[in-house]
Amino acid sequence: MANNEAKANPSKKILVINCGSSSLKYEMFYMPNQVSIGRGLIERIGAKNATISQDSQGRKYATTCEILNHEKAIELLVEALTDKDHGMIKSIDEISGIGHRVVHGGEKYSASTIIDGSVIQAIEENIELAPLHNPPNLTGIRIFEKLLPNIPQVAVFDTAFHQTLPPAAYLYGLPREFYDKYKIRRYGFHGTSHRYVANRALKLMKRVAENTNLITCHLGNGASITAIACGKSVETSMGFTPLEGLLMGTRSGDIDPSIIIYLLERGYSASDINNILNKKSGLLGLSGISNDLRDLEREAENNNKNAIEALDVYSYRIRKYIGGYSANLVKVDGIVFTGGIGEHGVKMRERICRNLENIGLFMDFEKNKVLGSTEGIISTPHSPVTIMVIPTNEELQISIDTYQLIGEPLSEYQL
Repeated sequence: MANNEAKANPSKKILVINCGSSSLKYEMFYMPNQVSIGRGLIERIGAKNATISQDSQGRKYATTCEILNHEKAIELLVEALTDKDHGMIKSIDEISGIGHRVVHGGEKYSASTIIDGSVIQAIEENIELAPLHNPPNLTGIRIFEKLLPNIPQVAVFDTAFHQTLPPAAYLYGLPREFYDKYKIRRYGFHGTSHRYVANRALKLMKRVAENTNLITCHLGNGASITAIACGKSVETSMGFTPLEGLLMGTRSGDIDPSIIIYLLERGYSASDINNILNKKSGLLGLSGISNDLRDLEREAENNNKNAIEALDVYSYRIRKYIGGYSANLVKVDGIVFTGGIGEHGVKMRERICRNLENIGLFMDFEKNKVLGSTEGIISTPHSPVTIMVIPTNEELQISIDTYQLIGEPLSEYQL
């Protein structure tokens, strides 16, 4: 980096926090170099046999102990970060900023933002839209606010990237009062991942956002597809909640709403149906075997009918969304596969792309196999649509957002 760039972009250490109801993931980045210093995971918060594991460039830290609440978890996190033999930093004073993954920002936030009282209030107001996620996200913010009161914190919302959806895409065909009164609309999720891989795709294609249309496929246990026109999300498959859209690991995705009424009339409770649709459906429910793609592919090779049909439904739904988004985008320049299945599912990528030649997707099947899980282009040279595999990195995107809000903007070259 040139001296004048170094002065414009002073080095900072950014801590990224993803606080769940019973777990806490974290990673430290050296910015603007975008180098991971290390990462850690605390699991089973609230239990006597909770664990914390951390890896900082080969220096491993691990322990099992009682962690009854998030405050204790963060106390142990700080101990791990500053451990003299296995830590990432000598003192927490070295942390320049903290970036938090926050699931739901509602309609108020279309970009990441420095956390203040109004941001905390907005996160609280959206708890009813994300009751499992926003409360622990908020807990992490408040604890760090007490622990490190002079260090700026940034909220990076999963929903923010999709706030550019037009009304035609986000409104449901329900009485208008449901939107006006209850804010029932499509919000979309995985926004940080879709935004990260879209930016990486532009680099691979050597194009700029202003004249590029993309379809990004985040395929994992949770899955969503987003149509991106000129750098902005214009349609996405997840809706009011992450249940809508594609068939997923244990989630049903799109179904006829009358099925819910039908089941209610036959004695299933609302709680039963919620559990079925979110935890017992999808690949697991259809196959009766597993929610893991690898298990189903092994069974499919043994001619297991349920496994074959589950894989067929999964790929069919994805193709249907890609086709629909292609129609609304008018032209598609690139398609991205990311997420656990998108990055590693070589056979599934083939299943999806084999019937999409009619809309310009010509996969190089040998290149797809050779590339495997690494970043790169897997379409043929003559394919009108560039097909790419791009491992997502939401933590890095959160770090980039945090650095840009608390420091100097990164140059386009650095991004």
